[in-house]
Order: sequence, then structure tokens, then C-alpha cells
Amino acid sequence: MSELAKIISEMCPNGVEHVNLGSIGTLRRGRRFVKSDIVGSGTPCIHYGEIYTSYGVAATTAFSYLRPDQASKLRSAHPGDVVIASAGETIEDIGKAVAWLGAEDVVIHDACYAFQSELDPKFVVYFLRTADVRRQLRPLVSTSKISSVSLENLGRVRIPRPPLEVQREIVNVLDAFTELEAELEAELEAELEARRQQYECYRDSLLPVSGDPDIEWVLLGEVADVGVGQPVQDLLVDASEFPYVNAGTTPSGWASRPNTEADAVTIPSRGQGGVGIVGYQSSEFWCGPLCYRVRSNRRDLTTKYLYYYLKSVQPSIRGLQQAGGTPALNRKELVLVPVAVAPPTVQKRIVSILDKFEAFVNDLSIGLPAELKARRQQYEHYRDRLLTFSEAA
Repeated sequence: MSELAKIISEMCPNGVEHVNLGSIGTLRRGRRFVKSDIVGSGTPCIHYGEIYTSYGVAATTAFSYLRPDQASKLRSAHPGDVVIASAGETIEDIGKAVAWLGAEDVVIHDACYAFQSELDPKFVVYFLRTADVRRQLRPLVSTSKISSVSLENLGRVRIPRPPLEVQREIVNVLDAFTELEAELEAELEAELEARRQQYECYRDSLLPVSGDPDIEWVLLGEVADVGVGQPVQDLLVDASEFPYVNAGTTPSGWASRPNTEADAVTIPSRGQGGVGIVGYQSSEFWCGPLCYRVRSNRRDLTTKYLYYYLKSVQPSIRGLQQAGGTPALNRKELVLVPVAVAPPTVQKRIVSILDKFEAFVNDLSIGLPAELKARRQQYEHYRDRLLTFSEAA
């Protein structure tokens, strides 16, 4: 018997009490500040988007700062608190958290909650990442332009409360496993990134450039329909046939029906990390209000070729986003992106070649992406097993 199993057996022979977050601790909401308020030094702060893009399980220093005079008017998390994201580009982002273990308070954004309790803060963070919490949160999340969970609903999430000694032993085990998993992932990510750079270099060499007499240069708005979707009214808990594509780079959930046909380019227009990222939808989907859907309106221009061309100029598209509280890509700038239209036979050849290359570097069912996915699933399964307890009567 492992040391952890022995401790659990001795200290929790009849199961573990499960309680609501709201009954075991206090939840406080932060106050609003925008990214333009962030400065190079001053009072440490956490913006909600940083929780799922920059932070790990715990932090002792912040990535961002505010002027002290502004920070004094806002709300802070204290050392030992758990800072939880209450909003996100995808439902999976909501509820992600970081244990604040710094020596001083940290200001938190109004799309964050500070959770204070007698539980080990890292134990809480690990538990908030489990599939169990994902299942609990999905029906509690409100969906409009940005998905979010209210303080009251977050307080309803149930969490096991084993003895503190058990919590800390689980944290020690998961810390070690997380470090090992991160090292393995880093190696795979580095190799995969090298393959992607190879692919991008080859893709760019295939696509037309200025000076080619067979190429017609046009503006995106002249050859494609560019519009946005609508909020989904029936966001589903479990995966279904129709992904809900909105502000993120992965589906933000699932819909019971589509509002957009297959063969469409998608480009998020708002959000923290996905703005301007060019994607392609090969099947029907529901397009959300924070995402552009782009389809060719010319018979001699395929949407799939248009996708590969826009992907090649993605840095320029991302460079069009407006600074401010929430990064934004406006339609009036997007439709002015120049597009090089090759002859149909050339388009067909380019698409055929790039389809094979893109599958090799991005398809989660084959090669390095499949191995990376398997590593993550293995870690998540092990973590969830450790954090699953029989509930005491």
C-alpha cells in the first residue's frame, strides 16, 4: 500500500465529507480594471485572462502591475487565497484557478473571485481542474457573448473535505507528477513546434507572392462574405455533432443544431488569446457572436484555399486588433486584408498538398499531436483518481 493510500485508509475509513464551496469558505469578487491600466511596476494584480494563459497551479509573483493609487480603490486576494476565473472564452476556462502564495496581497480583476478557506489552496486548485468540477459547472454557467459563472452558482460547487494531512499529501504527489508531466510535454511540444515551423515554411513557399502575373490581388471583402454568428441558446454539457465556435481557438461547447454550413473559415473577433487566429470548420457548426465566419463568394476561389492563404498572413491579421480592455478585431479592418487569388488548378494542387501536411502536424489522432494528447489524458486521469473520494454518510 502506498503512503498516500495508507493515510487515506487510516484517516478516512468511512469516506469524506463533501461540502459546497460557499459553505466552507468565503468568495469575494474583484473590481474592474482594463489591460491599458497595467504598468511595468507597482502593485501586483491578476487579470482573469492570465489565469488560463499564464499561471500554473500556484504563484508567488504576479505577471502584471497597477499604479498604487488605482490599486488602493480595487479589491485584493490575500496570501493563501485561491483566485478563480469567473469568465472565459470557453466553458473549460471558467473555474480555472491559481493559488496565490505571495508575501503580499494581489489585486484581482472583476472577472475573478478570491476564495478563502481552511482548505489547502493548492488542493482546491487541483480539484477545480477535475472532470467532476467541469460537470458541475456546465449547467451553472450563463452564456452570452462571454460565458461566466455567478458568485452564487460557484458557491454551489461541491468539493471533498478530507483531513488537511491528506490534502497536503495529495498536493505533494500531484506536484511531483505535474513536474514530470510538464517535462515530457515540453519535449513533445518542442519537437511538434519544429515540425509546425517546417510546415509553415513549406506552406508559405507554395502560396503565391506579389509579382506573379497569374495572380489576382483583391481585398477579402470583395471575394468573401464576412459576418458574425449569434449567441447559442442551448449550450450542451456533452459533446455533440455541432461545435459552438466563438472567441477561443477550440470549441466553447456544443449546440443541438448548426447555424453555419460546413467549409467555413473562422476568426475570433474578441477575447484574451484567440483574436485573429484563423481556423477552418470542415463540418456544420454554431458560430457565436465573437467570431467571424468567412466563406468565398466566387466560384473560382475555394474557401479551403482562402483558409490556407489567410493562415499564412495570420500575423498581419492579429496585428489589426485594437488595444483596450478586451482585444478586438473589427470587421472594417478585416475586410481590407489583401488576398492573392491563384488560378483554380493551382488552388487545387496547393490545398491537396497542405491538407496532408496540416494533418501530420495538427491531427490529434496521429503522430506527435496524438502522443501529446495521450500524455495529457494520462495525467488528468491520474489527477482525477487521486481527488475522488467516497462521500461519507
